[in-house]
Amino acid sequence: MSYFNVRVYGLLINQANQILVSDELSGGRSFSKFPGGGLEYGEGLIDALKREFMEECNAEIEVISHFYTTDFYEKSSFNDSQILSIYYLVKEKNPLELTYKTKVFDFDPDCVQSFRWISLSELKTTDVTFKTDQTVVQMLLSLIAQSAD
Repeated sequence: MSYFNVRVYGLLINQANQILVSDELSGGRSFSKFPGGGLEYGEGLIDALKREFMEECNAEIEVISHFYTTDFYEKSSFNDSQILSIYYLVKEKNPLELTYKTKVFDFDPDCVQSFRWISLSELKTTDVTFKTDQTVVQMLLSLIAQSAD
């Protein structure tokens, strides 16, 4: 049986023009993505994103605006569902109190998630694992190039 898996992610860009990326280990796979995750039944997109940021980053966020919704087919890497991802530009309400890493998949013992800041000027599609995230990176890079003109 196939079904839809609705995911919601936050694009958090700091004052230094760096974007927050989460490195994770789940289902026997290592991957890099933007903070966020799955919608729970009965939950709205914004509430889900705020909950995910509290769970992952222990941070309250404010949603600035919608950025992108998946407009192509993507099968989940973990099950038979079809992924539908919605991305929002967000900002933190208070400074984030996270330990940041500089290397990919630099997990602390007993922890399967770590966070990195990537400078927008150095951001590449290969910095994230999944096709939808890579599409978002291409869009961000395109916007940056346009604003530089």
